[in-house]
Amino acid sequence: MRYTASVELYTPLAQVLKTKRDYIEALGGMGLHTVEDLLLYLPRTHEDLTEMSTIESARLHEKVSIRGTVHALKLIRTRSHKMLVKGNFTDTEGSEAEVVWFNQPHITRMLTDGEEVVLTGKLILHGKKVQFQSPQFESTKIRGQNLVHAGRLVPVYPQHEIITSKWLREKITLIKDAITEIPETLPEAVLEEEHLLPRSDAIYALHFPDDASQVERALQRMEFEEMYQVQKEALERKREWQGRTQERLKIPMDIELIRALFASLRFTPTNSQKIAIYEILKDMEQSRPMSRLLEGDVGSGKTLVATAVMANVIRHGGQCALMVPTEVLAKQHVQSIGETLIHFYTYLQGKEGGTKMHHPTVALLTGSVPKREAEDARMRLAAGTVDLVIGTHALIQEAVQFRDLKLVIVDEQHRFGVMQRQRLVEKGSPHFLSMTATPIPRTLALTAYGHHDLSVLLEKPGNRKPIQTKVVPPAGRKTVELFIDRQIEGGRQVFVICPLITESENEEMAEIKSVEQEAARLKVSFPRRCIAMLHGKMTPAEKEETMREFKAKRSDILVSTSVIEVGIDVPNASIIIIEGSERFGLAQLHQFRGRVGRDEHKSHCFLFTTTPEQSRSQRLKAMEMFHDGFKLAEIDLQIRGPGELYGLRQSGIPEFHLSGLLNPELVVRARRAAEKHLSKV
Repeated sequence: MRYTASVELYTPLAQVLKTKRDYIEALGGMGLHTVEDLLLYLPRTHEDLTEMSTIESARLHEKVSIRGTVHALKLIRTRSHKMLVKGNFTDTEGSEAEVVWFNQPHITRMLTDGEEVVLTGKLILHGKKVQFQSPQFESTKIRGQNLVHAGRLVPVYPQHEIITSKWLREKITLIKDAITEIPETLPEAVLEEEHLLPRSDAIYALHFPDDASQVERALQRMEFEEMYQVQKEALERKREWQGRTQERLKIPMDIELIRALFASLRFTPTNSQKIAIYEILKDMEQSRPMSRLLEGDVGSGKTLVATAVMANVIRHGGQCALMVPTEVLAKQHVQSIGETLIHFYTYLQGKEGGTKMHHPTVALLTGSVPKREAEDARMRLAAGTVDLVIGTHALIQEAVQFRDLKLVIVDEQHRFGVMQRQRLVEKGSPHFLSMTATPIPRTLALTAYGHHDLSVLLEKPGNRKPIQTKVVPPAGRKTVELFIDRQIEGGRQVFVICPLITESENEEMAEIKSVEQEAARLKVSFPRRCIAMLHGKMTPAEKEETMREFKAKRSDILVSTSVIEVGIDVPNASIIIIEGSERFGLAQLHQFRGRVGRDEHKSHCFLFTTTPEQSRSQRLKAMEMFHDGFKLAEIDLQIRGPGELYGLRQSGIPEFHLSGLLNPELVVRARRAAEKHLSKV
């Protein structure tokens, strides 16, 4: 049947499709309301049913399409009160087969005796007879109309409730003429330069392809369009952000200051760190606000880069704010960054002539800071007597005001919501630097964080030894615990990570280790050792005390949830055990592993699995094989997808076709095309 009335893209489907109301409601639940919506509902794959078989040539138990006639159809009620439609089918060469449909009595109303059809399904031997069981059928009696469900590359659509792929094929065929009205979304110049199909041609090819190469070209066009739109929006956000020029934001790069900072350190910064510092400081010489992402693997030295940049800002009288995801990390940064800056100030004081910098002041602002101290910190920030404030979400409160905020740094950006980041940035439209220790493949970084320029740390300071990683089944626990006891005897300390805080009552979770359960077990297994616990239900003061005791070596084993994933620095800890490791993604496991290997001691990571089968997982075995976080991130991206991996759903980016994200050339092409187009606007 062909729908002959005039169809516009905006026409409601209820006016076009002759179908039941619940089908229209189901389409609405899928977000399909108009003709255009339905035409843009693209197939997830295609099934090759171009070749027509015969009963003689068809292989048993393989899906085939055969043209022929049906006859002698009859409705049979079985002893078990089920309904069968039985009949005979004769193909174009005269060979016969029995055909049967189960519980589909309507077939007798839809097919007439002697009608020519194409049956698609599997042939089987039923006794001595060749039989088609519940084949899909399509009448060929309408002249001039091509087959929809066979004889071509058949589109297979995502199904939903009562909406089947077969139903969608039939309805899209009725409105196919409207495809020519679908508007173009890419500039003409981009289509020509990238040799892309027009949008309407690509959509037609996906619904009604002539061959596989046409499908491939159509998919390339749609993937490029998706990536182009994301890159264009990211660049527009960046242009809008950087359109707010302010002369006060110009901060000269003090090369002598940075050289002196390097000279004051007990180690030599890596080339990657030097390049990143230069890129950031070069950005900050402009009157437009910087927007940059600093990406680096665990232990690559992002904190030093941030410290060097902040020293340059403080040297020129500006204020800095560093927002981190946890209070434990905020306090650790206040201590470590504060010590580095004070040590550097003292170093400068001891040098005759040369660069000078005033004594830096650092404040902490978190939810657990006593009210009087917090009020004092806010007053000094507003007065300009605090150079650097480090804190958590407390920094975005309205009560927090700055005298001259010139640099905002957000550590682990994906852990904060879009609005949280924006509220901090709006406190004076300062330069903005985002940092992440989660290695993100460059294609994903350009996509999810495309409104930032990108700096990447590819090296690690010093001569850090690789962490020996081993996946351990339940049977290997005793051997590992004997090894751990010897390591503790030698003065080392141990992290143990558990997925849960308390034992679960859920049967499916019963085998998963909890912090409380594992701490109790370890006290029995290691009676001479001091066991401590750390988890999210503890108060900030309790967490701080636990970490202080562990760093002071007053406890041997720290049993924790994923709260220790980011930034915790205990150089003496050389072993980390991850319980239920199959429950974590590779990127997160790599983050955990980065908590050890921070000193000269040989370090170990043991990935315990809940069952023996899980210990053979190729995903976990990748942790044994690779120590490069970027490689692991790419593997994780393929397995889990970008949204689950990096929490990008909150970033406002859409669900991507994964093949697009895993195609670096496509991302770079889309980025380049978007930049070129916007430069002309």
